[in-house]
This record gives sequence, structure tokens and C-alpha cells, in this order.
Amino acid sequence: MLDTYSRRILALLQTNSRRPIQEISDLVGLSPTPCWRRIRDMEANGVIRGYAALLDRTELGLDVCVLAHVQLARHEEAAVERFEAAMTARPEVTQVYSTTGEADYILKVVVADIQAYDDFLKQHLFRLPAVVNVRSSVVLRELKYDTALPLDAMA
Repeated sequence: MLDTYSRRILALLQTNSRRPIQEISDLVGLSPTPCWRRIRDMEANGVIRGYAALLDRTELGLDVCVLAHVQLARHEEAAVERFEAAMTARPEVTQVYSTTGEADYILKVVVADIQAYDDFLKQHLFRLPAVVNVRSSVVLRELKYDTALPLDAMA
């Protein structure tokens, strides 16, 4: 389990992963070397999976975001693996969740326009034999888009 220092480091990195080690160490109350070691250890053990820039999709012309609720007809291992491999390989599919309830999977699909989403459905999703139903919800507005995890909620 992570101690208070490590949680503080993670909180700072979640808001700005480009902070210099000196700034992080000053803010958490550790010297730079132990702070750097903690970050390196959290990277090595998978707590920190990577670093990324958060982009504004609409500024890039990716104006349509769709949540696709997908049902599979068959749940045998080969069909599930084929579906998961196909969806994780598609660049327009930015998130894939295996879920309970009516949908077996929920996909977040980001594309330029509705035609591009229709093309994705026809050329990729509907061609998978296990897919039996897709219910699409077009996102009208993103009210919250945050990648930070609630570290205060950790046990």
C-alpha cells in the first residue's frame, strides 16, 4: 500500500506530470533523491503506467464522441478474444470496458463526424461475427473529463 508521501506525489503527477522533481519534492516535503526513487519504484511496479498529454479533441477536428454499448451473441473464448483484439487495435476506440448489465462492452469512440462513425460500424464493428447488437449514444457535451484517480478514496 502507498504511504502519504507516495499518494501526494501521485496527486501532483496526475495534475501535471511535467513538474520537475525539485518542485515535487518541495511540495511533498521530501528531498529530491527519495522523491525520484519513489516515482521510479511506482513506475517499475505498475502504479504509474505512463505519461501522456491530454488533447482537446474538438480542437483537432474530432467532433463526435459516441458511447457504443455492444452485445455479443457468443461468449466463447475465441469470439471474445477476437472482439477485444479488434477493438483495442482501433485508434478511434479510445476506451473499452467489459461490463455487466445489458451490454457486454462499452466503447468510447472518437471520430470526426457521424459518417466516420457509420464507417467504423460497417467496416469494423459489424464485421465481427460475435457482435449481435450495438446501441449508440452520441455525447452532446462533456461535463467532466478527468483522468485523475480519487487517491483520497484509497483504503
